Amino acid sequence: GHSPSVGYDYQPERAKELVKTYIENNHLPPSITITTTSNYLSFCEYIQKELQHIGIEVFIEVMTASTLKTAKANGKTDFFRASWVADYPDAENYLSLFYSKNKSPKGPNYTHFEKIEFDDLYQKALLETDANKRQLLYKEMDAIVMDNAPVVVLFYDEVLRFISKNISGLGINPINILDLKRVKKTKIF
Repeated sequence: GHSPSVGYDYQPERAKELVKTYIENNHLPPSITITTTSNYLSFCEYIQKELQHIGIEVFIEVMTASTLKTAKANGKTDFFRASWVADYPDAENYLSLFYSKNKSPKGPNYTHFEKIEFDDLYQKALLETDANKRQLLYKEMDAIVMDNAPVVVLFYDEVLRFISKNISGLGINPINILDLKRVKKTKIF
């Protein structure tokens, strides 16, 4: 259900202009704090340097994984590094992260995103049995998330599998589940 017209382009010069205009309109230079664990410190330092290029001051707060999880669940962080891997191959699994009834600590909506229009579409999609109609609802929901920006999507993981010539039937799938049901090994002579 991805639509290339939804999302953002990489425009660092435009970003610099927007920050400059913001400051020129009697605002203090913008700043944010990224909360992360030590495992992702270098990744967050990269983000820090890139945002400093456009005029945004970035502070990094490092916490233990358990402390960060609690802080996220209770809405005590403004900006944090996180990732999500789908449990099953349906866009609903990703979009459930923005459904208001899934707000943490009860569910996976750690951003505490809440939008009535999104929730209405989400509930409608749960009841829709026609895959094509459901996909259209997912596209609308995705556009709402991107327009409101409760998350900054940086990248999607890519998976490579290296297999021996004597292995067949090992495929790939959208959520990287290792499915060995059709795998066969033949002898090499």
